[in-house]
Amino acid sequence: MLANGFDIDGVIHVGGGRVGIRPGPMDVIITGRSFEEKEETEKFLRNNGINNKVFYNDIPYDKKTRETSGIHKAKTLNMLLDKGIKIEYFYEDDFIQKEMILNYGPKDLKIIFVDNPWMGKENARHPVED
Repeated sequence: MLANGFDIDGVIHVGGGRVGIRPGPMDVIITGRSFEEKEETEKFLRNNGINNKVFYNDIPYDKKTRETSGIHKAKTLNMLLDKGIKIEYFYEDDFIQKEMILNYGPKDLKIIFVDNPWMGKENARHPVED
């Protein structure tokens, strides 16, 4: 199966509770967000009609870094490939995570770098308002 992959912050979520690039129905979301952020993340996605499979970082929120988030994404991309799901394009806005994905992910993956200077790259909670 061929699909695309998407980061959330800076790609799907562009700030202020707004959606930027929307994944297609067969695409996957691979976020650096911790599994501890699942509830708020799912709420944002579902409120915006996005029902794709989401792969969360298994590192606790206060321990994750941009580097560990990028490595998580690379490992997930490799795992999906091993299961027969080839991610052709991955949308990413963080240059550090992009480098981790290029270094440790599938070799023929194409990364579309989304230059979003308005979205912070630090560890930050993303509360969702009703």
